[in-house]
Amino acid sequence: MLDMDGTLLDLDFDIHFWQEWVPRHYAASRRLPIDEARQVMKPIFAASHGTLDWYCIDYWSRALSLDIEALKRAARHQIAWLPKAREFVAGLRASGRRVVLVTNAHPKSLAIKDAHLGVRREFHAVYSSHELGEAKESAAFWPRLAVQEPFDKRRTLYVDDSLPVLRAARGHGIKWLYAVRRPSSRAPSRAVKDFPGVDSVHELAQGLAPRITESQPAGGA
Repeated sequence: MLDMDGTLLDLDFDIHFWQEWVPRHYAASRRLPIDEARQVMKPIFAASHGTLDWYCIDYWSRALSLDIEALKRAARHQIAWLPKAREFVAGLRASGRRVVLVTNAHPKSLAIKDAHLGVRREFHAVYSSHELGEAKESAAFWPRLAVQEPFDKRRTLYVDDSLPVLRAARGHGIKWLYAVRRPSSRAPSRAVKDFPGVDSVHELAQGLAPRITESQPAGGA
């Protein structure tokens, strides 16, 4: 199971979108200097951090009186895979493993990124936290996901760039957890505590063997 933004897709798009693109349009809509607009927006963002609203395009469109979906579509040319991430997913599929995308991205945001990069076709299944009613940071998310996508906690790998999400996944009992240390291609690798980390998901492909099923012999030949 893999996260999307900052794990497979370059988080630089989202950073630039929310820190530059949205404040610029918010300032223009209210005829404010951009620094003043950022100060006005700061408590609005702080109030929803860590909740499902934080990731909701419809919520931010209402809160900021901006068409966030339209702004994302206008900036979609900046959306990109992280280096070798797509090849990593393809390798997992080729190995015979079930590969699932688990994201906090709003379905409208996911649709924009899918239309631009063809994300969905790389996975056997795709789940948005908005469809399950809880953000991945919430302990309640994981049992709901397990109903929709039954998985063996002892054999499932989950990769994310968010430490609060990884902690929630660990609380649910998922054994194999990795943190992405470099979610943005424009930022240096960051220090990560509590979880094993990789700069890029493709590092996890080293030594990846085909998945052995019950119908396959465990030995060679």
